[in-house]
Formats: sequence, structure tokens, C-alpha cells
Amino acid sequence: MADPSFFLPEVRAFLEQQPVKMFIGGQWVPSADGGIFETLDPGDGTPLASVAEGGAADIDRAVSAACDAFADSGWATMPANERAVYLHRLADLVDKHRPILAQLESLDVGKPLAQAAHGDIPNVAETLRWYADFSVHARLREPIAVSGHEARQVRFPYGVAAFILPWNFPLLLVGWNLSPALAAGNTAVIKPAEDTPLSTLYFCRLVEEAGIPAGVVNVVPGYGENAGKALAEHAGISRMGFTGSPEVGRLIASACGANLVPVKLELGGKGAAVVFDDVDAAATAEQLVQAVTLNTGQVCCTATRWLVHERLYDAFIAAAKEAMNAIRIGHSLDPATAMGPAVSEKQRQRILGYLAKGAKQGGQAVLSGGPANVPGHPGGFYVKPAMMSGDPDNVCAREEIFGPVSFLMRFRDEVEAVELVNRSPYGLANSVWTRDLDRANRVAEALVAGSSWINAHNLFPHGVPYAGCNLSGIGGGVLGPETFFDYLRPQSIVRPLD
Repeated sequence: MADPSFFLPEVRAFLEQQPVKMFIGGQWVPSADGGIFETLDPGDGTPLASVAEGGAADIDRAVSAACDAFADSGWATMPANERAVYLHRLADLVDKHRPILAQLESLDVGKPLAQAAHGDIPNVAETLRWYADFSVHARLREPIAVSGHEARQVRFPYGVAAFILPWNFPLLLVGWNLSPALAAGNTAVIKPAEDTPLSTLYFCRLVEEAGIPAGVVNVVPGYGENAGKALAEHAGISRMGFTGSPEVGRLIASACGANLVPVKLELGGKGAAVVFDDVDAAATAEQLVQAVTLNTGQVCCTATRWLVHERLYDAFIAAAKEAMNAIRIGHSLDPATAMGPAVSEKQRQRILGYLAKGAKQGGQAVLSGGPANVPGHPGGFYVKPAMMSGDPDNVCAREEIFGPVSFLMRFRDEVEAVELVNRSPYGLANSVWTRDLDRANRVAEALVAGSSWINAHNLFPHGVPYAGCNLSGIGGGVLGPETFFDYLRPQSIVRPLD
């Protein structure tokens, strides 16, 4: 593990608990059966903390606490502006504790500390505030003009919103999912990923400090096959939000379908960047290298397919190789680190395995990847960024690797570029790079995905919906106004007129 002398005192005290307990009904409690698991420092593979391991009994306790809070705490029935006060208070506490949350996130995920401190954690506070403010002005009662009747539609919170969240952006995704649900008056049960539960659990301390009623937010760490399965199958939940792979998403949707629980799935992606020949090769390559190495490539919407116009191809490759070779790989707490380790040895082997399969299918290594050695951290889960080129049917061009690997393809014209992009069964996010804005908008609209970005990649302004289609998700997205209304059930009130 990284030298504990570098840990903030609050972080050190939090990690030294034996174990870190789960948060149910406003109480810090051990698991029902006393089970614990270890979360590791991806930077050297050593134990970081012991955590209470939740199972079906703990999930049942958490759902019951959330149901009781929905019925009796007043959270669901208080005016929106009063709930907004609590959410703003919670956002302020996230800002106040940003150094602590960022260090926990950095240690648990393996991402550079600066990325957590200046990106992920501030975004959580921004999301809480955005939905708090939106909820105050949202119209929940609207008249309906129909002949012979007085009619209106009103909206009410559903009840218990359940969330099963991944390991790549643990607390940021708590913010994206939890904020609209709470702002709408629901209560929640969160099952964080077993690899990265720490920041979510520390966040519960801030929920307490903000004065949010007991049982409104509950967090049960544990494994997907136990705690996750129990939560998805629980008859007491009213909404489900899942972020993860399509394979697990199908299982979640099936489990929720048995109880007719609406489900929101934000799944994987195989994003493309379409680079035309009128851009600056070096500047564009630099931005795409930064995108594909962000969080060690463990980003579902990142651009992993680079389609480059044939006239720019050679210059672009040369610039991209130079930019990738300059990426500093290291431990998450090293200020010089630009790219940390993969989150686990399992994930590292997945990335290396894809490189091997791609090469076996004829892919050419433009820049070889492979294991990376970081002095002083021999047990870390490090990989080198890689670039591959070849046939569009290569496995590395088709399947989500979830690592710092880009696959390069040439194209001749717009028609070919659009066809290559839309071959993918995914549909999360793509980008178009050109100085011709007419062409940029034309191609952006032709690409099948939830988001098309122009001359940038990974853009998430609050208020703009972020979602996927096809294998990348169903049930609506996050960050937009629609997400708030997803957590409100509509009810029609009708009276005949004499």
C-alpha cells in the first residue's frame, strides 16, 4: 500500500476500522453474518481496508429501512424547496471534505489524485445542486385541456430507488444517480462495487451530518452475485438504476422484470472518434490520447475507435504515438502520474487478453501495450497504453476492452466513416473532429448513439441528457431534466363537468 504517512488523518482513521461498516437506517452496522472482504490498493495490490460484506439479509434490512423512511420520515412529502436545502447542505459538505473523498477515491480506484480532486468530487457537489435547484422549479401539477372534463396530471415520488453502481467512477456515479432520486422525494439503497466501496461509505457520514433523515440513504457493500442479486430481485424497490456491462445489465433487467420494476441501464460502449483531414493532427491526437488514457481507459463512453481520414492518417499516427509515449504511468498519489493502474488484476488481465486476441486476429501493433513496471510498486496492476490497427471486424475494434487501447482505421469520405461507426452494436457516445461545422453537425446526427460530441470527447454539462441506445442502455439517461421526472410517477386526476 502507498505510504500511510501520506494519508490525511481522516483517511487513515477511516481505513483503520476493522471493518468499515455498512450504513443502514442511519446506523453504522456490521453485516448480518459477520462477513467481511478486503479492498485493495491497485497501485501495489496490497490490502487497503476491510469492509463489511453485505448479503441478502442486509439488503432486506436496507430496503425495509428505506421503505420506512419513505413512509414516515417526511422526506417524500416535504416541499421541494425544503429538500433542496438538505441537498445543498450535502453538496457543501462534499466540497468541504473534497480532499478526503478524493484521496479515498484515488486510493480505491487507482486514478490520479488530481483527477479525483478536480474532476470527480466537485462534479458530485455540482450534480446535487443542479437537481436541488431544478426540483424547486419543476412543475409537478399540470392541467390537461380535454372537452367535458376537469383534468390534471400530478407527479409523486415512487418509493425506494435501488442503485447498483460500478468501480470506475464510484462517487461521481452516486452523484449522477442519487441526486435526481432524492430531489424527487424518493429514498435509496446503493450497492457499490466491491472493488471500490470506500468513498461511497464515507459519503454516508456527510449524509448524516447534513441532517438527511435516517433511512433515506442506505449503502450495502458486497458482491454482485449476493448483495447485487438480492437488491435487483427485491420486491420492496420501486425503481432500479444500474451502470455496468450489458451482460450484467440483462440479468438486472430480468430480475426487475419479474417484479415489474422499471429499470434504467447505463451500459458499455465502443465509442468512435471520426477525424477529418482539416484538423490539426497533433492537437487532435493529444486530446484523444488524453481521452483514452483517462482513468486508465476504464470509461464506458471514451473514444476507443479512431477513424482517421486517409490524407491525415500518417501524420495523426505519428503525433498519437508521441503523445502516448509521453504518458507518465504511476501510483495514484504520485503527483507526476498521468495514468494509474487498472482497478484490479482481473481487469489488467482482461486488457492484456484483448491485446493478445486482437493480434491473433491480424491486428497490427501501432504502439505495443503490455504490462508496465512502476518502480517501488511491483505488485500494482499497471498496463501501458496501446494502439492497434487492422480490419474493422477485429475483436479489438468490436468489443469493449475497458482499457487504454485505441483501434485505428482509415476512411475515404463521410459515407464510409458513418458506416464504419454504425457497425457497432453499441450506441453510447461518439465524436466528430473537423473545422467544417456543417459537416460536423451532419455527421454527428448520422452517428447512432446517445451522445455525439463535436471537436471534443467526454462532455457532460449538467442539463444535457447523457444516455445510450442499443447495447449501451435503456430506460433513460442521467444528467438531464428527464432524469428527475424518471423518479416521479404520473397520476391523472379527472372530474366530469356538468
